[in-house]
Amino acid sequence: MSDLSNFEDFGNDSGDEGERSAPETEGKDGRGADEFERVELDPVGDDRGIGSLAVSEGLAIGEDGDETCLRAYVTAPNRGDVRIGKYLLVPYPDGEKLFCRITTLEYAQEFHSDDATEIHARRAMRSESIDETDYKFMASLEPIAVLFEDGGELKRRMTDRVPKPEAVVRRASDKREIKTGLKIPEEGVFLGHLSVGGEKVRTAAEPPTIDYRVKDDYESGDPLVFRHTLVAGGTGSGKTHGAKNILRQYLSEARTYPMDDGRDARMAVVQFDPQDEYAQMHDDNPEVTSDDERAWERGGVSHGGHDGTVAFVPKVGGESYSASHHDAEQIEFTIPFSMVKDNPWLVAGAKLNDNQYGALRLLLKRFFRSRGDGGTYEEFLSYLDDPALREELDESGRVHEATFDAVKRRALSVPGSVFDQAADSITELVPQFVRAGRLSVVPTYHLPTSRAKEMVVLAVASLLVDEKLSNAPRFDRIKRTPLVIGMDEAHNFLSDAESVQAEKVIGKFTEAAKQGRKERLGLFLITQDPQDIADSVFKQINTTVVLNLGDEDAIKSVNIPPNLEKKVPYMEKGQMVVYSPDNSEPVELIGLSKCVTRHGRD
Repeated sequence: MSDLSNFEDFGNDSGDEGERSAPETEGKDGRGADEFERVELDPVGDDRGIGSLAVSEGLAIGEDGDETCLRAYVTAPNRGDVRIGKYLLVPYPDGEKLFCRITTLEYAQEFHSDDATEIHARRAMRSESIDETDYKFMASLEPIAVLFEDGGELKRRMTDRVPKPEAVVRRASDKREIKTGLKIPEEGVFLGHLSVGGEKVRTAAEPPTIDYRVKDDYESGDPLVFRHTLVAGGTGSGKTHGAKNILRQYLSEARTYPMDDGRDARMAVVQFDPQDEYAQMHDDNPEVTSDDERAWERGGVSHGGHDGTVAFVPKVGGESYSASHHDAEQIEFTIPFSMVKDNPWLVAGAKLNDNQYGALRLLLKRFFRSRGDGGTYEEFLSYLDDPALREELDESGRVHEATFDAVKRRALSVPGSVFDQAADSITELVPQFVRAGRLSVVPTYHLPTSRAKEMVVLAVASLLVDEKLSNAPRFDRIKRTPLVIGMDEAHNFLSDAESVQAEKVIGKFTEAAKQGRKERLGLFLITQDPQDIADSVFKQINTTVVLNLGDEDAIKSVNIPPNLEKKVPYMEKGQMVVYSPDNSEPVELIGLSKCVTRHGRD
C-alpha cells in the first residue's frame, strides 16, 4: 500500500499532525527552523522604515543597470502596503540619501526546505492563512538619484555610491524629497497629482498630495509649452477633459511670457475642434463645488469658465452651426481663395505628382497675376476652361496637355464651397482671432465632408505658422503674440502620406516645431492614434501625456519607458503617464476628477 494511504488523517484536528510532517529542517549552524522562529525581538522601541538592505545576493550600484543589485528585506507588518512603483529612501552615513523605486516584489524561502509538496499544499488549503514570517519578502529597487543638501537647498545627482548593508529603507513621504528625487519643478503649469498604480502618492504634509507641474519660465529653461505637447488617449480615456484642464492653465491672467521687444504678453490659444467640445471652456462647470474651488486655489490651479473664449465658425456652403451647449460668442468666417496663392497644396489633392504640382503652381501664379488677390475659386475654374491657355502652355513646352488636364481634374474635385462664402475672411479677422489671453475655437463638426474639414484646418493653421515663421509678416499681431495651436484628432492632419499635399503640410509643421521655442509658438496635439503622426513632427515633441490606449501599435509609438508602457492598457479614466525628459523623470499621474470648465453636453 502506498505511503500516502494514511494522508487523509493529516488534516484532521487530532493534534498530532505535526508528527506526520516533513522532517525538521536544520539551519546552517545545526539549529532547527523552530529554534529560529522562537527568537524574540526587543519589545522596547518602534521599528523605523519598512525593512533593511540585504546582501545575500550582493549589494551593488553600477553604471549599467544590469550591474546594479539593490534588494531590501521587508518586515512582515509592512508587506501588505508595499507596491511595485513605490518610492523609497535609503540613507548614507553622512546624511545623503538614495532615492529609489520598487521594481520587483517576491517571496523567498527563509530556510532550505521543500514546500512544494502534497503535504504542504493540503495543509495550506485547509488552514485559514499561512505564517508569512516563514518566508522572506524581498523588494528589488531601482536607484533614481542621490539627494543631498547644498547651502540649505536639497539637490539631486546621479547615483554614484552604494549604501551600507542593513541600511534602513523607508517610504519617501516628504514632498520636497520626492519632487527633488523625480526632478519635478516646484512651479509651472499644473497637469495632475503624482500617483503609483492608480493611487495618489501621499505625504505627511498638507495637502497630502504631490502636484506635478511643467516648466513655464525662462529662469529654469525654456517654457516647455513652446517645445510642444502630445496628449494621446483612446475613446473614454479622458483626453479631452485633461486637455481642457491643461489649456485652461495657459490662459490664466497671471501667466505671461517675455517677448523680444521687452513686453510680457499673455498666451493666445487657437484650438481646432472636430467634436465641438472646446468652446465650452467659456462656461463654468456646474458640477464644481466651493470646496473644489478652494482646493484648486490652494494648489494654484486656474479654474472657471474663460471669458475670452470665442467660437470662430467656418462658413462652408449652406451648412449651419448649432451651439446650444455653450455660451461663447460666435463669429463666422470664410477662407479667401487668395490664401491658395501662397499655399497651392490646398487645392492639390492627394494624387498630384511633383510635375503636376509644379504645373499647378505656374497656373495659380499666372491666374493671380491677371486677376489680383481678389480672384475667386470660381474664376480660377473658368480660367482653366480656356482652351487657348491649354494650347499655349503645351506648345511652349511648359505644361503638357495631359498634365494640364490632371491639374484641372484635381481643381474641380476641391469642395469650392470652402472658399469665399458670405462671411468675413479669416485674414480680415486676424486682430480678433489672435489676441493675448483669447481662446479661439474653430469647430469643424458641422462641416459636410472630411475634405472640407481638412482644408479649413490646414488653411487656418498654415496662416498662423507662416506668419510666426516669417521675417516680414503681414500680420504683426500673430508674430508678436505667444501662441499655442491646439489640434484635436491631429492624426487626420499631420500624418505621413505619399502625396504632395502631405509632404508640404508635414514640412511646414516640422519647421514650425523646430522654430517654436524661438518664435513663442507651441503645438498642442491631441490624438487617439499617435502612431499616425508624422515622425518628423513627433520627434520635436518634448512632453508626451499618455492616457489609456488599447492599441499595441499606438502604445509602442509614444516611446515611454517599458515599465510604464505596460500599465497604459490598464489605466482608468484620468490616469496618465507623463514623459517629459527636460522636465522630470517619467511618472504616473492622476488628473483632476472634475473639469475646471464646463465639459459634456448634459
